[in-house]
Amino acid sequence: MKHCLVIEDSRVIRTVARRIIEELRYSVDEAEDGIAALRACREKMPDLIVLDWNLPSMKGMEFVKSLRGQQGGHQPFILFCATENDAGEIAQARAAGANECILKPFDREAICDKLAQVGVIAA
Repeated sequence: MKHCLVIEDSRVIRTVARRIIEELRYSVDEAEDGIAALRACREKMPDLIVLDWNLPSMKGMEFVKSLRGQQGGHQPFILFCATENDAGEIAQARAAGANECILKPFDREAICDKLAQVGVIAA
């Protein structure tokens, strides 16, 4: 079974994302900040990461750069969640190593469409 890590400071959004990803037959762990997420990645590197870009203790950009520098850190597909369609922010995220962006609030259809577009799940 593939594994996903949902990194989000909002418990409600973590729960919504978890339910959506579990329906896609992933095991799911959660982290509420970047520090806990890096620790979780060291314990078990996920196949997929759903990442809030505006985390309290460590911004999404810092998390991505740190993760990509770790052994095995190049492997996870990182879907980052932004609140605005800011082309500059999206370009910075991609330059840091994030793979794709989805806007909040998201739903099952938006996540599934994005992951199918990039081949992470079957269409």
